[in-house]
Amino acid sequence: MSSAGEGMPAFDAFTRNHFYGGFTVFKYLWMVTQDLFLTVTLTTLMHVMLSRLSGKKGRTVHGAALGAGVLASVALAAVKFNTKLIISSHWNHYIYAVVLSLTLLILLFSILFGRKENGRARAGRAFLCAAGSLLSATLIFYSLPGVLLYPFSFNTMGQGYLSSYYLVRMAGWLGALVLLLVSSRLLSRCALYIKPFGLVPAALNAGLLSFAVYCFGRFFVPWVNRAKWLGWSVKYTDADYGWIGGWMMFTANHAMLFIWVMAGIAALLAALLFRQGTVIKDPYDNPAQLRKLKARNRHWRRVAAGVLICLILCAVIMTAVKTSDTKQVELSAPEAYTVEQEAGVISVPMENVSDGHLHRFEYKTEKNINVRWIVVKKPGSAAFGVGLDACEVCGNAGYFERSGQIICKRCDVVMNINTIGFKGGCNPIPLPYEVKDGNLVFRLSDIIAGEKEFR
Repeated sequence: MSSAGEGMPAFDAFTRNHFYGGFTVFKYLWMVTQDLFLTVTLTTLMHVMLSRLSGKKGRTVHGAALGAGVLASVALAAVKFNTKLIISSHWNHYIYAVVLSLTLLILLFSILFGRKENGRARAGRAFLCAAGSLLSATLIFYSLPGVLLYPFSFNTMGQGYLSSYYLVRMAGWLGALVLLLVSSRLLSRCALYIKPFGLVPAALNAGLLSFAVYCFGRFFVPWVNRAKWLGWSVKYTDADYGWIGGWMMFTANHAMLFIWVMAGIAALLAALLFRQGTVIKDPYDNPAQLRKLKARNRHWRRVAAGVLICLILCAVIMTAVKTSDTKQVELSAPEAYTVEQEAGVISVPMENVSDGHLHRFEYKTEKNINVRWIVVKKPGSAAFGVGLDACEVCGNAGYFERSGQIICKRCDVVMNINTIGFKGGCNPIPLPYEVKDGNLVFRLSDIIAGEKEFR
């Protein structure tokens, strides 16, 4: 299968195949951003807080925990990829329990010992460092394995890992990771510079509390599923499970709300640092010291602006890009044809399908299955591209026309019209036809044989 149109320059063909008409190729850009945003933001603020409370020791312990979380995620991803031993919903149930327990402990110890300096406070901060580090490792273990497995699910269209299909999707995946890493770096600088430092623990606690609300709702889902074993109803409604069912429904239907809460907290910190950088409250004795303070404030404002820009980019990716990528394309309505039951054929006048555009037809079989097929006249030729409105790679998602090109609805790949009717790749499954008396003639037996593609 060729992805380029006849006479189309190589770069233009690539652009049309992967970028024209929408953001479908950015699927992994928004998915990775959405999957990791909350974890990256929380662990970044946790790292700054522990560094400030426990110095180099807190920074070292938390850094080691982050590394352990990444290694554990890689191991879990490898097990999930090579076996069927891991069921994410079961693992997540225990992860939610750990997150809830650690969050409550962190909130408690942060309030009790966050600012005191006596011996008991130092012991409390040591425990806070351990609990915070474990929580960060758990958050990474929760969100990273699935992201690590994305590159192994990219659709290469049978062209290998060095094909443009794979590399473009990999670019979206890597792009999201780079954006989140840059955002984390800037946010850590922002949290270090902001005064008073008590704003950082407060922001972190607010974010943790918000995530705990989500985890609490998700924690009950496996228990509700186990109700099947006892013959109970398992509908997620208030009537079935009271406030627990309501909480589960709320967290299921408003998962993005908790991400926006965390984004709002980060944006608030950035706005406060930007405002902090607009005034000079420190004393100075000469113009040189004043210039130094002004330079410092400019640096603060740039860091704050960088955080806000990253947050805006993440917001656009998780809204506009996601909406465009997941937007469903409506297939055109099927057109009319003539059925000759005695002869067992369907006839379509050639003059009705000779305009070079896509024409779709549909036949309902005795098993009440709608079999669809498409016809398009090949450019510069008297031949027609004919096939079922389905392919061996993407199933019966169908094809649609966009700016004179035939596009697979599921993978957004541009078909070479001249190869439609040939077997292989993302091409429509070939459908035999004959040209007779100015008509395209299809045997009903061939169309009915396509039932298996549309069940």
